[in-house]
Amino acid sequence: MKIIKKGSKLYSILYNRCPECHNGNFWCSNNPFKNMFLSGKKEIKKCLSCSLVYELELGFWYGAMYISYAIGVAIMLFFWRLTVSLFPLVDVFYEMLIVVLAISFLSPLNYHYSRLIWINIFVKYKDES
Repeated sequence: MKIIKKGSKLYSILYNRCPECHNGNFWCSNNPFKNMFLSGKKEIKKCLSCSLVYELELGFWYGAMYISYAIGVAIMLFFWRLTVSLFPLVDVFYEMLIVVLAISFLSPLNYHYSRLIWINIFVKYKDES
């Protein structure tokens, strides 16, 4: 039994699915690090199942920067709070270093999910039946 069912926005985002049909993949791989570094920047331009073109208009992905910014701030706040809680006597320079390293390491994850969230805001699920 799946908690997140097909047809919901969370299903499309978490399982890397086309927002319209939930059958085809949005990214080549479910692994954001593999997509960013090993796939040679190959992006799927349209869904192989329903033929939805992912770039809805020219410059569509610029809006994903706002989602990316929010995710980045959440990651930075999480790691800063974790550092302050676990190491209360650490210098501010090291706190900043830990936060910068965390945001740098998790940037492929941020890129992956910001685009999935952004397209799911605009495209609605269409059931085949």
